[in-house]
Amino acid sequence: MKVSITSGKSEGPTRLNAFDNALIDAGIGDVNLIKVSSIIPANAQIVRLPPLETGSTVNCVLSHRISNNRGDLISAVIAVALSDNMGCVAENGGINKDPKIIREDAIFMVEYMMRKRGEKIKNLIVEEINHKVKECGAVVAALVYL
Repeated sequence: MKVSITSGKSEGPTRLNAFDNALIDAGIGDVNLIKVSSIIPANAQIVRLPPLETGSTVNCVLSHRISNNRGDLISAVIAVALSDNMGCVAENGGINKDPKIIREDAIFMVEYMMRKRGEKIKNLIVEEINHKVKECGAVVAALVYL
């Protein structure tokens, strides 16, 4: 299996449009996303996000935040931990929270998930995105199953 990690941010005239624009910015705006839980099979390869077929159904672990309060700092994070046997994904996000803490919390959660399963982490990848809202903004971070 192949997976890809991506993120995007944008503004829009409404919360829905801001979210849609952030998905487009992340390269996953023209597909139907299905949120799944956070397990990656053994030997999964992390690859660059390829073009996706318009209208296709795509599984993903998704973190997102939307705000229409000017000046808000919005953040979304995906943390991925891989071992020889499997991987886990933790998502986190926040509004007007320290992005460093949001990132650290995501890392803590994914490390805990792996420890709970008795897995030794060989690779840890974190994707984070932050955005200062101008009018109505959105951020997304996702692990996409290809």
